[in-house]
Amino acid sequence: MADLEILRSRLVEKIFSTKNSSLLEAIDKIFSSTEKEESEIELSESHLKILKIAEEDIKYGRVMTEDELDKLDEEWMK
Repeated sequence: MADLEILRSRLVEKIFSTKNSSLLEAIDKIFSSTEKEESEIELSESHLKILKIAEEDIKYGRVMTEDELDKLDEEWMK
């Protein structure tokens, strides 16, 4: 956590000292794009049900390997 605080402080210092508006705009765009990624996603009831079913499938071993899925795809494509 201390490393994060040090990095944050260094970045704040650099941001305050720069006079390069293009750089500041680019930094702003980076922050704006990551805000969307970091926001919490709301799931519908149907999505929650699907996730519960998937968790049960994993718990009880009802899973397939990627190779098994590839073989099924190949058979289906014939």
